[in-house]
Amino acid sequence: MRFHPSAAVLASLALAACAHARKADVRLPAAYEAPQPVAAAAVALDHWWTAFGDPQLDGLVQHALEANPDARSATARLAEARASAQSSLTQFLPQGDATASARRTHTKQLSGTVFNFPGFSSSGTNEQDAANLNVSWEVDLFGRIFGAARAARGDIAAARFDYEGTRWSLAAQLADSYFQARGLAIQLADAREAVTIEQGLYDLAQKRAQLGLGASSDADRVAGDLAQAGASAESLAAQLQAARRQVLILAGRPIDPTSSLEVPAQVGRIPPVPATLPSQLLERRPDIREAQARVQSASGRLLLQDLAFFPTLSLTPGVGWSRTVQPGFSATTDSWTIGGSLTQPVFSIPRLLLDLKAQNARTEQAVLAYEKTVQTAFGEAEGALVNLDADRRRVDILTEGEARARRAYDAARLGYQRGLTDLDAVLNAEQAWRSARIQLTSTRVQGLRQAVAAYKAIGGGWPGAELSSAEPAR
Repeated sequence: MRFHPSAAVLASLALAACAHARKADVRLPAAYEAPQPVAAAAVALDHWWTAFGDPQLDGLVQHALEANPDARSATARLAEARASAQSSLTQFLPQGDATASARRTHTKQLSGTVFNFPGFSSSGTNEQDAANLNVSWEVDLFGRIFGAARAARGDIAAARFDYEGTRWSLAAQLADSYFQARGLAIQLADAREAVTIEQGLYDLAQKRAQLGLGASSDADRVAGDLAQAGASAESLAAQLQAARRQVLILAGRPIDPTSSLEVPAQVGRIPPVPATLPSQLLERRPDIREAQARVQSASGRLLLQDLAFFPTLSLTPGVGWSRTVQPGFSATTDSWTIGGSLTQPVFSIPRLLLDLKAQNARTEQAVLAYEKTVQTAFGEAEGALVNLDADRRRVDILTEGEARARRAYDAARLGYQRGLTDLDAVLNAEQAWRSARIQLTSTRVQGLRQAVAAYKAIGGGWPGAELSSAEPAR
C-alpha cells in the first residue's frame, strides 16, 4: 500500500483546532459612584507628585526613579525581555555555522612490510584540511512568524508596562512614606509642646501649693502627665528616625545620614485630583496594560501551537572544501549540496492536540487575569476617590473643632491661673484639645496619603502617552 503525503496533510488540517483567544469582558460602569473631584487640568498625571508643591518630595521621587534597586531591576528585566523576544524571531532566519579543521599526522613504521608506492607509503607526514558551511532554513509556508512576532510584541509590551508599573508603585510608596514621616514629625512637635505645657502646669501647681492656694497632690498629678508626655516624645523621636531611614532607602540614598532629610512638622494642602472616567483606567494603568499585553503574548503562542499541525519544510544547502596531502599523493576538492526535508506530524498529532488544549487554557487564564485586573483597578479607583472626599470633609470639620477646643483649654488654664477653676477642669480641657488636635493631624496626613492612593489608582505616575502605541490584545 502506497502512502500519500497529501493524506497526512489533509488529516492534520482536519484535526487542527482553529483556537483563538476570546475577547476579554472589560466593561465598566459609566461613572464612579463617588463625588467627582475638583477638575485640575494643571496637574500633570505623569508627574502627579508635583501637585503637592513640595520640592523635597519632587527631588526624592526623581532620585528614586533613577537609583532605587527596584527601578534598576525593572530596567534590567525590560532589557532581558527585549533581547529574548527578538531572539525568538531569529529561528525563522537561515541557521548554520561555518566549521574548519586542520590535522597534521607524522607516521613512522617500525616493523612489517614497508610500502613506498605513491599514495600508499606507510611512513611520512599526512595533512588534512577542511572547511564547510552548512545552512538550514525553515521555509515559513503557513505564517508561523506572525504568531511568533505577536507573542514577541506581547512579551516586550508586558515588560515595558511592568517597568512603568514598578516606577508607578515606587513613586506612590515613597510619597506615602514621606507623608507618614511628616505626620510623625508633627506628632513629635506636639509631644514636645505637651511637655512644655505640662511643665508649665507643674510649676504653676507647685507655686499654688506653696502659697496655700492648692493641694500639693496637684503637682504630683501633673508630674505623672509630664512623665507620660516626655516618654511619648522619646518614642516618637525613634519612630521618626526609622521613618527617615525608610524614605532614604526608597529614594535610593541608603547611605546618607538621616539628618540630610528634612521632615517639616507640618502638612500641606490636599491637592485636587483631576476628574477621570472609568474607561481611562484601561489607557492609564500600567498593570492593566501589562495584563492586556500578556493576553496578546498568549494568543500569539496559541497561534503557533495551532500551526504546529501543518507541515514543516526545511532547506539544507551547504558548501565544502577539503585538502589531503600524503607522502607521494595530494588532493583538493570542493563541493556543494542542496537539499531539503518535509516533516508532517502524524503519530505526534495526539500530543499536539493536548499541547494545543493546554495553551488554550493558558490563554484563557491570561484573559481572566486581564478581566480581574480591570475589575480590581476600578474598585481601587472608586474606593480611593470616596475616601479622599471623606477625608477632605473630615479635615474641615476637625479644623473647626480643634480651634474651639484650643480656646476652651486657654480659658480653663487662665481660670486656673487666677484661681477661678480647679486642676480637673484644666486637665479635662487639655485632654479634649489634645485629642482633637491628634485627630486633626492624623486626618490631614491620611488625606495626603489618600490623595497619593487616588493618583496611583487612576493611573497617574507614568507617561501613558508615550506607550499608547503598544499594540493592544485582541
